Amino acid sequence: MTIKTLLIVAHAPSPNTEKLAKAAYKGATHPDLTINVTLKAPQDTQPEDVLAADALLLGTTENLAYMSGLTKDFFDRCYYPVLEHKQGMPFALYIRAGQDGTGTQRAMQTIITGLRWHQIGNTLILKGEWQDEFVYQVEELALTLAAGVEAGIY
Repeated sequence: MTIKTLLIVAHAPSPNTEKLAKAAYKGATHPDLTINVTLKAPQDTQPEDVLAADALLLGTTENLAYMSGLTKDFFDRCYYPVLEHKQGMPFALYIRAGQDGTGTQRAMQTIITGLRWHQIGNTLILKGEWQDEFVYQVEELALTLAAGVEAGIY
């Protein structure tokens, strides 16, 4: 049996968003799972990383009702190189939103629809003032995605 790979691309410009990225990694690397997990910042992620992945967890901040610039840069660099090769790839998405996150979600959905990726669950929008519960929500999202990929459900 081939071990699957989950790529986590998380924009983490602050201590709190860094906690979210680490929570995603922790959830995906749960000791009961056998899955390769890579955590990268958007600016460090190359098309080859996406091509090598069986699934993707994206985390971005909301900036001016849009995704972070580095997340947009990730898509700009990776979109065409992966377009024809990763259609149907399962992914999950979390957004750290100071406001409501809907503009960010809409922008992300437009790009992801073009890539023809398959979203697992609803977008997790962590909105408003920081709450410690956000960490657990991201960890659970990553665990769910990783477990489903490992089991061949996604």
